[in-house]
Amino acid sequence: MTRRTLYQTIRQRLQAAGIEDAGIESGFLLEFLLGKPLPQLLMDGELPVPEAIVMQAETLCQRRAAHYPLQYLFGSWEFYGLSFEIGEGVLIPRADTETLVDVVCTLRSGQPQTRLLDLCSGSGCIPAAIATQLPEVSGAAIERESAAFSYLQKNLQQYAPQIQPVQGDVLDATLPDLYTGYDVITCNPPYLTEMDMQQLQPEVTFEPETALYGGADGLDFYRSISANWGSALRKSGWLVYEIGKGQEQDVAAILRQQGFSQITQQMDGNGIVRVVAGQK
Repeated sequence: MTRRTLYQTIRQRLQAAGIEDAGIESGFLLEFLLGKPLPQLLMDGELPVPEAIVMQAETLCQRRAAHYPLQYLFGSWEFYGLSFEIGEGVLIPRADTETLVDVVCTLRSGQPQTRLLDLCSGSGCIPAAIATQLPEVSGAAIERESAAFSYLQKNLQQYAPQIQPVQGDVLDATLPDLYTGYDVITCNPPYLTEMDMQQLQPEVTFEPETALYGGADGLDFYRSISANWGSALRKSGWLVYEIGKGQEQDVAAILRQQGFSQITQQMDGNGIVRVVAGQK
């Protein structure tokens, strides 16, 4: 089988399975299998593909056609220009979350150093990205689930070894007592509602429910963290949240109820308010 034929075969398989953006994903898969950019591969499209690669492509196609996440198939995914190791048990980094990194970088622009605390850290993509963009970032990243914590450790070691991975439950009201003096607390908590969980895309059902479900109204983590973690911030420090679509008013109200001021909001690239932040 030639490179071009393999590409066309993958695309047809994904299209038949109803995969959105099948053309783009087939290019990603070919690049993953052969280790070269798609234009270069198709330029030499009549070159034969080793049988072992064809068999590997069949396996990947079969799994992707069953809506298994492409990111898990690859074992890594890009976020803020960095490649993060991921797999089952950890939330897949999404481009929407880059908005949170942008907000933190704006808030801390010009500061010589930043003490950062990331809650519900998952893969560690948020603190790692911030650490590559700002000078002298130190702090900690907290994640409860063991499967996700292993990825957090690996990714922080690669990009931000000065940030300590900590396995712990951010909903434990006693845990904030161990932390103090942070300039910024970031958090992309579980925020899907009960109704959201019943309407998940097939791919999302492979991701850990513990990283998705935020209680009946999706706001459980915002209430608990806003109430308990303000003590870990220094005066004038910021609590910066990612939120779900349409949650900005509720999350802003929660922050105000807990004494935060200077409430700010930021839209993502799709025009959806994706970040809400409050100052202590």
